[in-house]
Amino acid sequence: MAREDRACGATAKRGLCRYNGGVDLFADARKKNFGRVAPLAARMRPRTLGEFVGQQHFLGPGKLLRRMLEADRLMSVIFYGPPGTGKTTLAQIIANHTQSHFEEMNAASVGVKEVRAVLDAAKERLAHGGKRTVLFLDEIHRFNRAQQDILLGDVEAGLIILIGATTENPFFSVNSALVSRSQIFQFAPLTEEEIRGLVRRAIADREQGLGSIDIAIDDDALDFLAVASDGDARRALSALEIAVLSQREGTEARRHEGTEARGHEGTGGVA
Repeated sequence: MAREDRACGATAKRGLCRYNGGVDLFADARKKNFGRVAPLAARMRPRTLGEFVGQQHFLGPGKLLRRMLEADRLMSVIFYGPPGTGKTTLAQIIANHTQSHFEEMNAASVGVKEVRAVLDAAKERLAHGGKRTVLFLDEIHRFNRAQQDILLGDVEAGLIILIGATTENPFFSVNSALVSRSQIFQFAPLTEEEIRGLVRRAIADREQGLGSIDIAIDDDALDFLAVASDGDARRALSALEIAVLSQREGTEARRHEGTEARGHEGTGGVA
C-alpha cells in the first residue's frame, strides 16, 4: 500500500484523504462542486476592492475607509444599509486584504458561548503571536443588548476589531456604547448604472458568470432590471439568472426580461 493510502486509513471509505500534515486532497474538488451549484449572485461576488461596485462616498480614492484598508489600519466599524448593497462582500474582501486573523459569524445562528470562544482565542493570538483578530458579525442587530455587551470590553481595549453588519439603524438596534466605539458606514442602494454594469459583467464573465452561454440582452430589458432591482445587486443578478435558466433548451439565445417580470416582484421574466 502506498504511503498516501496508508495515511488515508478509514477516511478513504468516506472519500476524504489527508496526508503530509493534514492536507485535504479533495478540498479543491469540493470547492469546485460547491461553486457549481452556487447562485449567480454568489459566484459573481467581488473579490477585490477593484471589483467592488458602489459606495464610492466612503470607498472612493482618498476616502476614509479606502485609506484604512490600503494601510491595513482597520478600526471597529459598523456597516449599515439595505440588502444587496455589499456589506458582507466588503467584509469578505477585507478578510482577503488584511494581515490580521479573520473570523466570520452570523448573530442569528450563534450564541454567547461561541462569541466568548472567539474572543478568548483572539486574546491568546495577540498575546503569543502579536496578531490581531478581525471579527465580522453579520446581522449584529439580532443580538440583544446583553449579548452585544460581551463585545464591548475587547473592542474598547483594541483586543479585537469588530465589523458589524446590519440592515437596521445601528443608533436604535446596536448598543450605544458599541456604536460610539465604532465608525459607522452607511451603504446606499446601487445606482441604476451600477446595476447595469454588474449585469453586463455577469453576462460576459465566462468563468463565474454566464459568458459560456450565448446571451444577448437589449437595452429595454437591461433598463428594466436596473429599475426593478431597486438598487439591490443580489436581486438584479438573481433576476438575470432566473431569466436565463428558465429558457427551454434549444430556444433562441436572445433573452428578454419583459413585462412578465412585473408579476414576480422584480425577480425577472422571460419573453
